Amino acid sequence: MALFNWPARRAAVDAAALGAHAGDIAVRLADGDSVPDGAVVVIFDAGNRARRGGAARVALARGESAWCYHPGPYGVDLTPYAQAPELGLRLQFAIDAADPLAASPRFELYLLSEASAQPRLAVARFGAALQAALQLELAQGNLELPPCTSLDEWHAFRAGLNQLCYTRFGVTVDDCVPVDLGESVDFAAILQARAQAAPLPPAAAAAPAAASATPQPPASDAGSLRRLFLELPAAASALRLLALPPGRALFQAHGRLLQRLDLASLNVATMPSLEWAAPDQALAAVQQSRRRRDSGAAARALDEAWALLARLQLAAPAHLPALLDEADRILSNLEHSLELRRAPFAPPPQDQPREPA
Repeated sequence: MALFNWPARRAAVDAAALGAHAGDIAVRLADGDSVPDGAVVVIFDAGNRARRGGAARVALARGESAWCYHPGPYGVDLTPYAQAPELGLRLQFAIDAADPLAASPRFELYLLSEASAQPRLAVARFGAALQAALQLELAQGNLELPPCTSLDEWHAFRAGLNQLCYTRFGVTVDDCVPVDLGESVDFAAILQARAQAAPLPPAAAAAPAAASATPQPPASDAGSLRRLFLELPAAASALRLLALPPGRALFQAHGRLLQRLDLASLNVATMPSLEWAAPDQALAAVQQSRRRRDSGAAARALDEAWALLARLQLAAPAHLPALLDEADRILSNLEHSLELRRAPFAPPPQDQPREPA
């Protein structure tokens, strides 16, 4: 009699669930779901290739998944410096959906590699990712936002921030203005967290949306390896398209980096399982924990690589040798972390990742 039962129906996706006033940027769709008005539908096949749908309802084949997102615009409040949570930036951004023929838009790659573990992508969660990328670039000195910023310094910062957001996340920054978040910051909670040696709680921002209201959860080993598997080829493609001035030295350095990225992609694709040291030997729990840390370190190196690609795309020819040397450092750290993740036991402690000069 089960043949005559109606299949269980999922709740249809509410159009109000997407957009700046609803708190969600994107939601996952199931087969047969209606497409909200104004939303962009992205369907990923079993080979992780993306295409954009245009029908009123989603029709999925075996192994396919679908997301829909609203282009925006959206607003978030970011805290550039974790030690000064009262100083903020109010960012307004949008997801560019003007080119439906683009082979692999960056935001769609973000949905596939970083947002796939959740059924929804909230504005607060995405803002937290933007804030983490901005804080990392400021901490490493790759972006500068000094006190009493001059007009030229502000324009340079905006150009770097715009390129970072576009290269790393596939969003276009429409506006960015400084704001005072002092009234919305709970300093007592921050001081208590410091006294307990806990990580600093992000500042709670006011309207339009608090970027740091939802802290980024630590990535699992599978999540880190998924990101590396999906994003390393895309990063290599972006590096391959970089326009270089004439010169044999730059050409050779560029080619070596591309070759190493290809080998790193192969390393990720053949990475052993977390739980096993050998086909018939389970891995100890302490070594599994170490492998999780190593895959997380490789994912952090990938974040640095995306930020470096943003700087390379804006760099003057005279700055390219230094930036390619920085790429060598980041790739060395990535390779080092991948080799540690592959090893069933930790190597001697003298092998250490390279730090920025």
